[in-house]
Amino acid sequence: MDKTERREGAGRVRRCIATQEVQPEAGLIRFVADLDGLLFPDPAARAPGRGVWVAANRQALTQAIAKNAFARSLKRPVKLPEDLIERTVTGLRQRCLNHLSLARKAGELVIGSDQVAAALRAAAPSWRIEACDGSADGRGKLDGLARAWGGVPTAGCFTGVEMGMALGRDVVVHAVLLPGRLADSWTTDIRRLAGFVPLVPDDWPRDGS
Repeated sequence: MDKTERREGAGRVRRCIATQEVQPEAGLIRFVADLDGLLFPDPAARAPGRGVWVAANRQALTQAIAKNAFARSLKRPVKLPEDLIERTVTGLRQRCLNHLSLARKAGELVIGSDQVAAALRAAAPSWRIEACDGSADGRGKLDGLARAWGGVPTAGCFTGVEMGMALGRDVVVHAVLLPGRLADSWTTDIRRLAGFVPLVPDDWPRDGS
């Protein structure tokens, strides 16, 4: 167990190299340097080698870069890409889209306006995923159904084309993620992504639906 890792009950916690705060691993992002010293984000936490952890938000990562915390924590010279934050965001976005693809194959993701409406009438989903470039009218027709469950967490940070590519379609505008293991994995990564980008556009209603 390295110095950044601790155990807390049955879960694993890590220390952020920027803030020095210890928190559950799900709220941080791992970073690793390759053999040439080039640092890269490892949001899956599977890359070989010694890693360091940073809280999953833009402020903490910016602070880690400014404080040269990566080199000090890894105890070796490292090269920081100028677009390290952008690479981190891209990695998190791709993980979220991959979760949706797996959920679709497992029958745990419903897509399409009519199908989503039926799913919302039947039970409370874990998440709504709405294309950020979808129409307000189409989205609004589903808002009332979501409100019937006290509001459903909503992600609107992917385009219809991005969702479509992940799900084997040209465009996907409306989707709901059903409760289950894959929804739990999605929740972990979409919450990490929320530390860097807004989950819904600024002009969307903030009513929890």
